[in-house]
Amino acid sequence: MKNWGLWLIIGIISLLGGFFALANPLAATFSATLLAGYMFMVVGALTMVSAFQTEGWGGRIWAILFGLVMLFLGFHIVGEPLKGTLTLTFAAAILLLAAGIFRILMAFAVDGGQVRMILIISGIISLLLGGMILANFPQSATVVLGLFLAIELISNGVSLIVLSLASRKAA
Repeated sequence: MKNWGLWLIIGIISLLGGFFALANPLAATFSATLLAGYMFMVVGALTMVSAFQTEGWGGRIWAILFGLVMLFLGFHIVGEPLKGTLTLTFAAAILLLAAGIFRILMAFAVDGGQVRMILIISGIISLLLGGMILANFPQSATVVLGLFLAIELISNGVSLIVLSLASRKAA
């Protein structure tokens, strides 16, 4: 990392953003919802543009349809952020449950006690988190995405700070 100072600044900004999101998870939840909505719109538009780069009508039609669905989803989330928050929180809970089940199943396909135990513990944590969200749904929707965003920003900030300082010492 040549520009360790720039990475350090980005890490500090990410860390501070995580603490601000942790201080007001409701605002962070709506920010995350709007960001997701805008990203769906961008991906939808780019998918539709790339459809015309595809050879043959079969792939082109599917890409256009997928792009339209993504655009619709993005406009829906941005147009009605409260409903979008509910939808995204429910999807996060379902994904956590699916990831938990997948990790536990993977644990029995792996040889080795320590790796198996880590996968089982990780799977149980995902199942618990998904279950906690669903058990308190829709009330949990007001803070879950904001907390996830805060944790991700803090984790990202710490890792960037550590990496930038390590690269400074190596240089």
